[in-house]
Amino acid sequence: MSEDQPEALAENRKYEVVLRHIENGILDGSYRSGSLLPPERDLAAALNVGRSAVREALRVLQTQGLIESSAGRGGGTRVVSAQGDALARIFRLHLAVAGKGLTDLIETRVALERVSAAAAAQSASPATIANLQAVLDEMRQADHVEAFNPLDTLFHVLVARAGRNDLVADLTVAIREAVRRPILVSSQNMDDWHTFKLRLCREHEAILEAIAASNPTAAADRMESHIRGAHVDLTAVGMQNPL
Repeated sequence: MSEDQPEALAENRKYEVVLRHIENGILDGSYRSGSLLPPERDLAAALNVGRSAVREALRVLQTQGLIESSAGRGGGTRVVSAQGDALARIFRLHLAVAGKGLTDLIETRVALERVSAAAAAQSASPATIANLQAVLDEMRQADHVEAFNPLDTLFHVLVARAGRNDLVADLTVAIREAVRRPILVSSQNMDDWHTFKLRLCREHEAILEAIAASNPTAAADRMESHIRGAHVDLTAVGMQNPL
């Protein structure tokens, strides 16, 4: 190993200085959702690193869904709430590395969606209940899988958001997004998808009734039964791991 290799390695890892600085700023409240980060040149000067290190750190944070950049007047790089698709990618990568699959993901989903359904039953507003009913009506009218699948996802997302716990909601949305594609493909492979769809609509209606009646126990139990029952039918037609 040549003498300049350790120095080169240290230079390549200077982006971690920037990464830790921004992460610490988020953790201590210096950077909140919507906060504008300093320009690249200012971060580079303040942290004594090159602008390439700053750009590399920003790419990592953007991949994680923690920042977004925009150009033009008033543009820049802002801190944003972690988005479902970024979290879903993290879930898929974790499952691939750990050698886990759908079983672990479904169990986690059951636990989270029981919590979100119960919370929705305790705090859902009339407007949220009306939105859920509207989505359910559209689900009944959907005549093919490609139209039904995003509505099915939206129903679960709205329930998660209705609980007013942002962390539970973000995790629920991420897991739902992670299994969206396998659910779609398996549904397309069903011999009698329309019968399956009608059953799902009835189960969604039962969940909504429990939420509207402010019955958290029934909402949680019906959500769990719905998820587990759908999983059995989907795996019967070869539902694949979302990896």
